[in-house]
Amino acid sequence: MGIEVTNSGENNETVMKIDGRFDFSLHKDFRESYKDAQEGQSYVVDMSGADYMDSSALGMLLLLREHAGNDSANIKITGCQPAIKQIFSISNFDKLFDIS
Repeated sequence: MGIEVTNSGENNETVMKIDGRFDFSLHKDFRESYKDAQEGQSYVVDMSGADYMDSSALGMLLLLREHAGNDSANIKITGCQPAIKQIFSISNFDKLFDIS
C-alpha cells in the first residue's frame, strides 16, 4: 500500500500509482515524487489501485498542479473508481484535471 513512482525520460512523464488509501499518510512520498521534476514534465496519477481518498489527497493534487504550472500543468488522473470520480466531480476537480 502506498505510492509507486516511475519516470520516463523519453516522454518526460512521471507516473504516480496510488495503492490503497490516498490520504495524508502519503503526503511526504507524493511530494517527493515530483519535487525534482524538470520544467514541462507531464504527470499521470494512476488511481486504479486506490480504494479511498480524503480531502488531504485533494490538497496534495492541488500542490502538484501548482508545482506543474497551474493552468498550463499537464496532469492526467486515470483509473478512478466511481466513488472517487464522484468526489472529483463534487469538488469540481474535474474542471482542473484531466480525469478518466
